[in-house]
Amino acid sequence: MKKLFLLSTILLTTILFSFSQKKELTIENAVSGQWRELYPEHINGVKAYTENNFTYVKDYKQIKDLKSDKTILTLEEINSAIVETGNKEIKYFPYWNYSWLNSNQLKFTAGSNNYIYNSSTKKLDLNITLPEKADNVHYCKSNNYTAYTIDNNLYFSDAKGKIVDITSDKDKGIVNGNGYTHRQEFGITEGIFWSPNGTMLAFYRKDETMVADYPLVNITKRIAEVSNTKYPMIGEKSEEVTLGIYNLKTGKTVFADVTDFTNERYLTSITWDANSKFFYIGVLNREQNHLKLNKYEAKNGKFVKTLFEERNEKWVEPEHQLIFPKGLDNKFVWYSERDGFNHLYLYNTEGKLIRQLTKGNWLVLDFLGFDSKLKNFYIYSTKESPIEKHLYKVNFKTGKMQKLTSAAGIHNIVLSNSKKYFFDSYSNKKTPNNNLIVDSKGKTVKIVLEAKNPYTENGYELGKMSIGTIKAADGKTDLYYRLITPPNFDPNKKYPTIVYVYGGPHAQLVHNQWLGDARLWNYYMAQKGYVMFTLDNRGSANRGFEFESIIHRQCGQEEMKDQMKGIDFLKSLPYVDADRIGVHGWSYGGFMTTSLITNYPETFKVGVAGGPVIDWKYYEVMYGERYMDTPKENPEGFEKTSLLNKAKDLKGRLLMIHGYQDPVVVPQNSLDFIRSCIKDNTDIDYFLYPESEHNMRGKTRIHLMKKVTRYFDDYLK
Repeated sequence: MKKLFLLSTILLTTILFSFSQKKELTIENAVSGQWRELYPEHINGVKAYTENNFTYVKDYKQIKDLKSDKTILTLEEINSAIVETGNKEIKYFPYWNYSWLNSNQLKFTAGSNNYIYNSSTKKLDLNITLPEKADNVHYCKSNNYTAYTIDNNLYFSDAKGKIVDITSDKDKGIVNGNGYTHRQEFGITEGIFWSPNGTMLAFYRKDETMVADYPLVNITKRIAEVSNTKYPMIGEKSEEVTLGIYNLKTGKTVFADVTDFTNERYLTSITWDANSKFFYIGVLNREQNHLKLNKYEAKNGKFVKTLFEERNEKWVEPEHQLIFPKGLDNKFVWYSERDGFNHLYLYNTEGKLIRQLTKGNWLVLDFLGFDSKLKNFYIYSTKESPIEKHLYKVNFKTGKMQKLTSAAGIHNIVLSNSKKYFFDSYSNKKTPNNNLIVDSKGKTVKIVLEAKNPYTENGYELGKMSIGTIKAADGKTDLYYRLITPPNFDPNKKYPTIVYVYGGPHAQLVHNQWLGDARLWNYYMAQKGYVMFTLDNRGSANRGFEFESIIHRQCGQEEMKDQMKGIDFLKSLPYVDADRIGVHGWSYGGFMTTSLITNYPETFKVGVAGGPVIDWKYYEVMYGERYMDTPKENPEGFEKTSLLNKAKDLKGRLLMIHGYQDPVVVPQNSLDFIRSCIKDNTDIDYFLYPESEHNMRGKTRIHLMKKVTRYFDDYLK
C-alpha cells in the first residue's frame, strides 16, 4: 500500500512538473519564428477604401470591410474574372500588393500579371502580362500604362499590352530606370517617375562605364568564375547620372539640362509638379555639402531656376521628394535638417520660403498628407520620445499640434481618404499588437484587435527586458539602452554578457515596441544564460543632426566612447561578470565589434564581427564620402579609423564572418584584416559564406546564428 501511494505521488509530481515546465526557444525559432509562428496576431493588408473606411484581407481569400467585417470581395469572384481572360487562377490574394483606385476598382499584381478588377461589372478593367524579367514596375493611373525595366533598359506596356522600348542601350554599363541609382542613398528607391497626367515619363540614366569593376568570385562552377560588379570606392571614379524625360506622344527623350558641379553630382528628390509642366531636382555636389533645388521645363528639359540652396560644412542629405498637396496651388512642402532637426518648410514654386511648418528639438519622420479642406496635415514624429513614433495633427495656419495616438510605443498608421479616420497598429514593450480605428480627434471608434502574447500563449518564458538611459561620453546627452536578463534570473549569480551593437547612421536599435525592438536571438541567448545589452550611441539615427554628425571624418571614435560608458554601466551591475564580456554586430556593427575588441582588449574577451568595414578606403563613394570625406582630404581620419592598424592589438577571441558575394561591404575588408593578423602574428578565426551577399537569409541565416551562438558558448560562457 505504501509503495502504491509512493508510486502515485511520484507520478502526480512528474505530471505536474511536466505541465509547469516552460518550452525553450530553439535556434530555428530565434531566427525565423519571430516573423512566423511566434509573430503576434495581426491584420493583413489594411488599405484606405471609400472616404472613411478601410479594407483588410482575411486568410488570403477575402477582402473585408474593417469596420463592419462584411465581405466585399472573394478570391473566387476575382478568379472568375481572371479565368475568363484565359489566365490561370491565383491561389491566394496578394495582400501586400493591392490598392483601391476608387470604390469599385481594385488594382493588384500577381506574379507577372497586373490586374484591375471592377467590383461593379465583375470584370477585369486591366489585364497586362509583363515579360518574365520585368523589374522596377511602375503603374500609371492616368493612362493605365505600366513602365518597367528589363536588364539595363526601360520599357512600357500600354493598356492593351503593346510593349514600347524607351531605351535600347547595349552597353551594360548604361543603366536606365533602375532604383539602385546612387546605391539607393538619399532615400532613392525608384528610378521611374510618371508625370501626373501620364503624358511623360522621367527616368534615371546611370553611366557607370567609368567605374571600376570589382571581382566577386563564383565558386559553384567547375572552374571558378569572376562576376564583376561596379563598385565606386571612396576617392575613386564614380558614376555619372542624368535624368531623361520621355514624351509618349512624340516617342522622343530629352535630358534635364543639369550643369551644376561636376558630372559626379547626385540627382535627388525627383518630383513632378501637379500640372506636369515642370519637374524638380535636388542637385547635390559629390562632396555632399552643397544642395541646389532646381526647376526644369518638362517639354525640353531646360533649366528654369534654382529655387534655393542648402549648405553644411559636414553634409546635406536630401532624402525626400517635394510634396505638392492637392488644392495648394504653386506651393510645396520641403523636408530639411537646416535647423538641426528634420522639419517641414512651405515654399512657393518661385523659391520663396513662406514659413517653417514644424519646429522643435524632435524630428518629423514622415508626412502623411492634408485633410480635404487643407486645414490640418498629419505627421509621424518623435516629439513624445526618441524611442517612440506617434501620429500628430498639425494646424496648417497656426502650427498647433495635437497628438492623436494615445498609447505609448511605435504606431503605424493608415489614414482614410478623407483623413477623418485612421487605422492604428501599435506595440510597446508590454503590448504585442493592438489595432484600433480612431477618428481625427483622437477618439477610438473601434477596437479591432488586441493580440495576446504569443510566447506565453505557446508556453515560452522569455527573459526580462528593460529600457533605460545613461549619459554619453560628453556627460550630458541621454543614450537609450535595452537590457535583457535570463529567465529564472538569479541576482546573486555572475552572468556572461554580450553587447549587441550597430552604432552607425540611419539605424536605431532601441524602441519602445514589442520585445524592445530586439531580434529574438537576443532572448534565445538570454535563455542560454547571457545578459544581452544594446546601446544606441551618438551617431545613430533619429536624434538630430548634432547627435548624428558626431561621426564626421572619424567613424567609430565617438561611438566607441559611448559604448564604453555602456560598459561602465554593465560593470556597475552586481550580476554582470566583468571578465566575461563579448560583443557582436553586423556591417557597421561588424566595424564597431572589431573596433571595440581591438581598442579595448582588456574589456572584451570575445567578439563576432559580421560583414565588417575594416578600412573606409574600401567602402563606396556615396555613403563613405558623406561621413569620412576622401583619403586625400582626410588622411588623419582614415589612418585613425583603419582597423588594419589595430590587428596587432587583438588579444581576445575574434570570429570574423563575411559573404563572399557581398557587393555592399566587399570581402577585401575582412581578407585584408587577415593579412594584417598574419603580419602581426595575431590569431583570428574566420568563416566565409561562399554564395552569400551582405545579408544571410533562410537556412543560411540559421547556420550563421548557430555558428555565432556556438562561438560565444565555446569562448565566453
